[in-house]
Amino acid sequence: MLELLVDLQRAIRTVLSGDIETFAMTRDWWALLGVLPVGILFGAAHALTPGHSKSILAAYAIGSDLSRLRIIGTALALTLTHVGMAVLLAVVANTLITRTIVGAGQAPALELTSRVLLIGVGLWLLFRAVTGRRHVHGEGLAAGIVAGLIPCPLTLFLMFYATGKGVPEAGLVFAASMVIGVGAVLVTVAVASVWARQGLVRLAATNGVALATAVRSVDAVAGLLLLALAAADLAA
Repeated sequence: MLELLVDLQRAIRTVLSGDIETFAMTRDWWALLGVLPVGILFGAAHALTPGHSKSILAAYAIGSDLSRLRIIGTALALTLTHVGMAVLLAVVANTLITRTIVGAGQAPALELTSRVLLIGVGLWLLFRAVTGRRHVHGEGLAAGIVAGLIPCPLTLFLMFYATGKGVPEAGLVFAASMVIGVGAVLVTVAVASVWARQGLVRLAATNGVALATAVRSVDAVAGLLLLALAAADLAA
C-alpha cells in the first residue's frame, strides 16, 4: 500500500511539474485551475504516507476531551501550519533547506522546536490526568500549530519548482490544493480518534470503571504516547 502511494505521488508530482512549466509558458489560468483536482489528490495521497503528524494528532485527539468540531479545528490548524510553513520557507527563507525532494522539509530548528513543544503538550495531558483538570480555551488550536511546524516537503518542492520557473503564483495555487487534500486526511484521522476515545471510555465504564477514572486513564495513556512519539522524533 505504501509503495502504491509513493508511486502515485511520483506520478502526480511529474504531472504537476509539467503543469507548472506549461503555465510558465502560456500564463493560461484556466488551464492551471483545471488541474486543481489533481493537486487535491496529490495532497491526500501525500498525507497518507508516513509523517504529517497523524500519529501525534491521533494521540492528542484521544487524550483531549475536545468535541468533534474543536478537534477538527486542531486538524485544520495542523494542516494550514504544515503547508503554510513550507510556503513561507520557500518564499523568504529558502536558504534553510536544500532544493531536493529528499532534503526538503529538513529544517532542523523547526523540527526541534515542534517536538520540544509537543513534549510539553504530552506533559500537560499527563498533568491533567493526575489533577483532573480539563482543557483550557485555545488548547486544541495551539496543539495543531505546534504539530504542524515542520514544513510539508512536497509543497516545498512545488514552490521551489514554480519559483525557479518564474511563476511562484502557480506554486501558491497548488499549495492551496494541497491544503484541501492534506486537510481531508487529517480531519478524518482526528474524527476517528475522537470516536476511539469515546469507545474506550464507554468500554471502561461498562466494565465497572468510574467514568472520571476512565477519562483520566485515557488522558494518561495518550500523554505517554505523545511523549514517546515526540521523543522518538527527536532521537531520530
